[in-house]
Amino acid sequence: MSAEATNPATPGPTTPAVPRKRSRPRLDLRRLGRAALLGPAGRGRLPDAIGHVAEAHRGHHPDADLEPLRRAYVLAESSHRGQMRKSGEPYITHPLAVTLILAQLGAETTTLTASLLHDTVEDTDVTLDQVRTEFGDDVCYLVDGVTKLEKVDYGAAAEPETFRKMLVATGNDVRVMAIKLADRLHNMRTLGVMRPEKQARIAKVTRDVLIPLAERLGVQALKTELEDLVFAILHPQECAEVRELIAAKAKAGTDPLADISEEVRGVLRDAGIAAEVLIRPRHFVSVHRVHRKRGDLRPSDFGRLLVLVNEDADCYGVLGELHTCFTPVVSEFKDFIAVPKFNLYQSLHTAVARPDGEVAEVLIRTHQMHQVAEAGVIALRNPYAPPPEEQPVDGERADPTRPGWLSRLLDWQQAAPDPDTFWSTLREDLAQDREIAVYRPDGGTLGLPAGASCVDAAYAQYGEDAHACIGARVNGRLATLSTVLRDGDTVQLLMGQDPASGPSRDWLDHARTPAARIAIRRWLTTHPAPAPPATAAPAPAPVTVPATTPRPQVSAALRPAGADVVADRKGATVRLAGCCTPVPPDEITGFAVRGGVVTVHRIACTAVARMTEVGRPEVGVRWGDTTECRVTLVAESFGRAHLLADLTEAIALEGAAIISATVEPPTQQRVRHTYTLQLPDAAHLPGLMRAMRNVPGVYDVTRAQHRAAAAP
Repeated sequence: MSAEATNPATPGPTTPAVPRKRSRPRLDLRRLGRAALLGPAGRGRLPDAIGHVAEAHRGHHPDADLEPLRRAYVLAESSHRGQMRKSGEPYITHPLAVTLILAQLGAETTTLTASLLHDTVEDTDVTLDQVRTEFGDDVCYLVDGVTKLEKVDYGAAAEPETFRKMLVATGNDVRVMAIKLADRLHNMRTLGVMRPEKQARIAKVTRDVLIPLAERLGVQALKTELEDLVFAILHPQECAEVRELIAAKAKAGTDPLADISEEVRGVLRDAGIAAEVLIRPRHFVSVHRVHRKRGDLRPSDFGRLLVLVNEDADCYGVLGELHTCFTPVVSEFKDFIAVPKFNLYQSLHTAVARPDGEVAEVLIRTHQMHQVAEAGVIALRNPYAPPPEEQPVDGERADPTRPGWLSRLLDWQQAAPDPDTFWSTLREDLAQDREIAVYRPDGGTLGLPAGASCVDAAYAQYGEDAHACIGARVNGRLATLSTVLRDGDTVQLLMGQDPASGPSRDWLDHARTPAARIAIRRWLTTHPAPAPPATAAPAPAPVTVPATTPRPQVSAALRPAGADVVADRKGATVRLAGCCTPVPPDEITGFAVRGGVVTVHRIACTAVARMTEVGRPEVGVRWGDTTECRVTLVAESFGRAHLLADLTEAIALEGAAIISATVEPPTQQRVRHTYTLQLPDAAHLPGLMRAMRNVPGVYDVTRAQHRAAAAP
């Protein structure tokens, strides 16, 4: 059977209840099972066994047509008749329970119909063609999406390949995963009679795969309960400790959150804001996390206040009143309304303190936001129905039917070479519990997991063409490919022109996304590095390229020559400073030094301010009639083949003669070139610098700024 089943009476973690619109009587699955065995009701009459489902469904969809549910139940009950769960209950109780979970979250009729039938094709003689004929293509697709692959056909790969199939189906219809999550929740609720080792195996898969998927689809109601059930199985001692903490808090009798909630109600009532204020208990795992973070728990740490209002603007009105009447804890404020999470979640988070020191965390949202926060994509009813009017598009976050993380997952899973790689990579990918959005210069967005680097951005934007990426600018500033990106960064990726270039093994240290890691590994596998020499090579030294004429001494090479400067001091010898290499038409000034020499600096040179501070006499200087000049330029670039040849060619085409050139060893893929050049005319300098910047791989060209020597 597809459903892991046990005795429903087996105790599990007592999860604090999530506030509901109205309480419902506890379901007796044995009673429903007996009702199912009595057979379906007459045609047109709704069977008693699905009465709770119909009631919950009509609570969210008052005008829903229940006839598809009746027909689906009739088919499911008749096909599963005689099958029993391991707890001894009729098997039909499982699809009924799964469907009720989805109905309570607000799923629409198509999802509920498929949920009732989700095990029929897998466990009975019902075929997909029969489902399609009776219920249409949508229901057939959903049932097929959650149907497991047979171990007879796939062996040990059956589980990973089933998840791969399910995720691909989810890419076309997110309701597939909604049914799977509800299916796993009911199986986890009733897991007690399974062998301990099987309980642990199922719990680990739930922890590593299903819970992260519930988080990404925004279905918090399912995620939190799954977390508690997994916690009870995998960490029974810690779970028992949390039980004791909650029990001790209940015995204390005092609840500061109740007092604070009354104060909040009074504040909002006086402000004229219609709001519902609820106390939202933390679930077991949340209490455990707070306990590990803070140590001793305050009474208010066992829950949070939830304020529900009607309009978005009221959320900010509530926030203003709370921050006016209480002391806000500034570090706890987060605005997920203006900037929603990638899983559709919207809410204002804050914390306020009373004069007695009690602190309460507060969540503020509209009723609609609350429904989406609890049910995620399930709350969107039928996300594939045409909208009543065109909605504005806001990047990949605006399409809940194909969120960015899912698109990336579907892309990289195609490149996974085998089921084991897919399974391990899937778990690694889902372990990233947050997502960020970064922006391209053209205004587009890239969704990436938190901790992603420029390497990940390159492969997200260019696919395998990212092998040629040589660097990036982040928020306008040059950055290495290892730079970790933050939410809201703007990333410009710099691509090389050499088709033979490729990633280095170091890129794997900076890649976080499966797409990047798989592509890099595949390239490295097909382009093995040459074997290293038997003896270690010495550290690279700066490469010096000789000019056609003998290279002058370093001091002379750094001094521009041939430019005519007139000084306002008769008989003085004029020398152009090597620290800033002035050339016409730079604004210049001069300073008298020993020996009757006047050194000429650019006005912007740091040495000017220093010499002025120490009282060095300033001498007026100006450019005279000049043609040729000598200048030192520094080119910053990313390393690539033939870069030096391309730079020297660009310099030659501008009519400049290279007096000397020095190339420093690469550092983090950056290379620094220093050229001393003779120009036929100073007017050629701007064009020369532009030509050098246009060489692929060169990201900046500047005038040399050498460290100025102490004033003599």
